[in-house]
Amino acid sequence: MTTSSTSVRANCRQFADYAAIAVVLTLPWSISATGICVAAWLVFLIPTLDQDAIRQEFRRPAMWLPVALLGLALIGLLWSPAVWKEKLRAAEDFLRLALVGLLFIQFRRSERGHWILVAFLFSGAVLLLASWLSLLVPGIGKSPGIPVKDYISQSAVFTLCAFGLLYLGFDAFRARRIGYGLLILALSLPFFANMFFVVTSRTALLTIPFLMALLGHKFDGWRGAISMSTIGGVLAMLVWISSDNVRGRIGSISGEIESYYTTDTRTSMGERLAFWRRSAVIMSGAPLMGHGTGATREMFWRSADGQSGLAALVTANPHNQTFAIGIQLGLFGIILLYAMWLAHLMLFRSGGIAAWIGLLVVVQSMIGSLANSHLFDATHAWIYIFGVGVAGGIVSRQAGQNVFDRPRPAVS
Repeated sequence: MTTSSTSVRANCRQFADYAAIAVVLTLPWSISATGICVAAWLVFLIPTLDQDAIRQEFRRPAMWLPVALLGLALIGLLWSPAVWKEKLRAAEDFLRLALVGLLFIQFRRSERGHWILVAFLFSGAVLLLASWLSLLVPGIGKSPGIPVKDYISQSAVFTLCAFGLLYLGFDAFRARRIGYGLLILALSLPFFANMFFVVTSRTALLTIPFLMALLGHKFDGWRGAISMSTIGGVLAMLVWISSDNVRGRIGSISGEIESYYTTDTRTSMGERLAFWRRSAVIMSGAPLMGHGTGATREMFWRSADGQSGLAALVTANPHNQTFAIGIQLGLFGIILLYAMWLAHLMLFRSGGIAAWIGLLVVVQSMIGSLANSHLFDATHAWIYIFGVGVAGGIVSRQAGQNVFDRPRPAVS
């Protein structure tokens, strides 16, 4: 390799890192801007890849399982009854997920991995300020407390920022840096306050107790998990008493479920229950290989024939990740999905903020995917891809597995 080509590759690596930073900076704000930054990231990253790096990375299930899911999705195009527009849109969802391996490679080599985490926290903090401002000043933003996008995406960002700061605060306490720990914990409070008292998603409220227990387990095993769950339970009661927002979000669930069964009223929970029931029936028609990539809307259209009310709704999003993949790719696709989640969880068994962020992202995705198809939603998908990919690369680098840049043995 010539000196010139080596210099070009080094420059491309640097610009690829900066483009990745731009991706996470724009992610909480604009999916269009994120898409532009992702395109720039790929333009700079692809010239830096080599066969040795890809071959080495492919030895890990965390890398090849998303690619296997993409491969199955491409094969699934063959028997899908959907029009090609739907097929290609669905294939794009799987292709996007397969990009996580490129981030593993990039941030095994790069020393700028933690810049990505800081950039996301900074962007989340600015979004937090904008959220409070839109609440206090009418007419700013999409709605009070939601300056951009939607409350589901906003809650996902705030949850990651809040629990990332909690980890740093607890880690400071463990290192007997009490003042620093208190400062970090104080910085996490506005994120929680916004979710509890301004606007939040039910998914976030469901996820927070699990993450509290997970944080305790990370620091002190099962004893820590029990302690944090107890503390979380006390705090949950206080929040329930003091927050109309939380009582409204949680308290309305039972009413929405009852109205679905009694009057077939269209509500958030009613839609989900109807979609899940119909998804199970649709999956039973092709349980092993599914109906093909992009077939979800077409299969819902067929199941709506002659129906009324919620049973007549047509969607490409069944609001459950298992059903979203199972309808298209059947049991084989579901197995690959859960194997991928497990492989990504196993990446983050070590300590450190990068491992914690990676674990947070995977667990948040798994829990959130019970009531949403988060891996097929652009914002949540990019959070997962960059969260797992960057954190996985950092963890591998810290573990001394950065084999790609080691000098090759001389050939005699």
